[in-house]
Amino acid sequence: MNRMDRRFKTLKEQHRKALIPFVTAGFPHPEITVPLMHQMVAAGADVIELGVPFSDPIADGPAIQKAGEQALAQGMDLGRVLAQVAEFRRDDASTPLVLMGYMNPLEAMGHGRFAQRAQQAGVDGVLTVDVPLEEARELVPTLRHHGLHSIFLLAPTSNSERIRRTAEVASGYVYYVSLKGVTGSAALNAQEVAERVALIKRQISIPVGVGFGIRDARSAAAIGACADAVIVGSALIECLAAHQADPMQMLNHVAELLGSMRQALDKQPVMIKE
Repeated sequence: MNRMDRRFKTLKEQHRKALIPFVTAGFPHPEITVPLMHQMVAAGADVIELGVPFSDPIADGPAIQKAGEQALAQGMDLGRVLAQVAEFRRDDASTPLVLMGYMNPLEAMGHGRFAQRAQQAGVDGVLTVDVPLEEARELVPTLRHHGLHSIFLLAPTSNSERIRRTAEVASGYVYYVSLKGVTGSAALNAQEVAERVALIKRQISIPVGVGFGIRDARSAAAIGACADAVIVGSALIECLAAHQADPMQMLNHVAELLGSMRQALDKQPVMIKE
């Protein structure tokens, strides 16, 4: 049982929902990433998704694409991301951490070497958004051998067979993409999400997190009514971008946004129909 298993077990016992923020490593500048991670934990984050910048982020919307471009321009790569994880772990040994990104950087490093270095740095799970189940046969056992969870995406278009096959290989949690398209797009329909999450939970025993379209306390509470975890990405990246000229102000605004979501999730949630 790694940090992530323990965290979700504790949350379940407390009848609470996980708050999972996503940020791009190295954005808006590399030296802010570790302090930002600690600030998010202090504001109520239960798990952190740390994005690995990549030059061709096909699943990301404009905000996260620009964040990745800016991080890459400042020299961020997979090796530096792992170094940031290790630095974070010097002061936080308990918060689960997921690396989220694309397959190319992992292949460049080599699956085995990456998994070993990720384990040593303190990573708990890996989500490669461009790797479907059919192409994960080598990666999943390698990650498992090093105690790392393999997190997979499910979409509104995922049928029952796809959900069943995902249940066979996924661990840690599954990430349900609540909207069609790229990150940061369209409007959230909480009722539709609740129906899809209920369908997924009938076939998957691990926690179900929902991301895309969660931008504030209200939408977080609506999704928290049905999901085990609420994942927020684009709204955080936009907050960082808007205040990057003043690091202290930026950290305060992030804490305010996540704190409001944490409070909303810890109250009795009410389903909101859009």
